[in-house]
Amino acid sequence: MPSIARRNPIGNCPLTAAWAALGGKWKLTIVYWLAENPRHFAALRRQLNAVSDGISQKVLAQQLRELVADGIVMRERTGDVPSPVIYSLTEYGCSALPMVEIVRRWGEKHIARTRRSVHGALSCDARIGHWRSTYAQVTRAPD
Repeated sequence: MPSIARRNPIGNCPLTAAWAALGGKWKLTIVYWLAENPRHFAALRRQLNAVSDGISQKVLAQQLRELVADGIVMRERTGDVPSPVIYSLTEYGCSALPMVEIVRRWGEKHIARTRRSVHGALSCDARIGHWRSTYAQVTRAPD
């Protein structure tokens, strides 16, 4: 029975649409490792367990089902049952990789910041203004 992509909880909101497709504890990490190369279910689980506190078989299966339903991941049988299934990113899934890399870089900075326990004193308005100018620089067309 094919899965149905999950509904965006706030209609026409691109942030919640992205979060519905890629949010949660595991999905960005799954996409990150599948970008490296396609993997069998067990190999993907071993990789995730090696870099975290572990993921259950049930949770990984559910996350992969949702990613497949959203067209981000492709599930390919390698033969007759019970042959292994290979998971890989679709072309659409690959379109999320720049965002995954930006989140990964932000995460590195966040880890360093929280280790130092340094919290900036900028007001929310100042931070938003800085973010907007930074975003404009990042998204500016090349000269």
